[in-house]
Amino acid sequence: MEKQIIRVSVSEASRLFGVDQRTIRRAIRDGQINYVVVRGRYKITFASLLEWSQSRTSAKNKLANSGIGQYVDKWKIKNRLFSPNPKLLEPSNTATPKTEPTEQDALIKKTG
Repeated sequence: MEKQIIRVSVSEASRLFGVDQRTIRRAIRDGQINYVVVRGRYKITFASLLEWSQSRTSAKNKLANSGIGQYVDKWKIKNRLFSPNPKLLEPSNTATPKTEPTEQDALIKKTG
């Protein structure tokens, strides 16, 4: 199945990501965001917009605090297909697994 390309306008992008429209236009001018022009208007590829926002700390923070990210905690995903695996959310146990002592370990203890 082909991925559907999602495109948003400059104003939609600025509202979604919590940044000023000039910031979006500057990123377009600098070639940091992929876009097409439709009827004289920029249509920005959402994937490149997301990638751009995650590569810049200030844009990432604005997304989380002023943009759509401020509502993420309130989302209640009931469909397990789209919810994260609970095991991935748990802190990983970095302790090394315990192993049985070997004969070499026993010899080292006796001679040490």
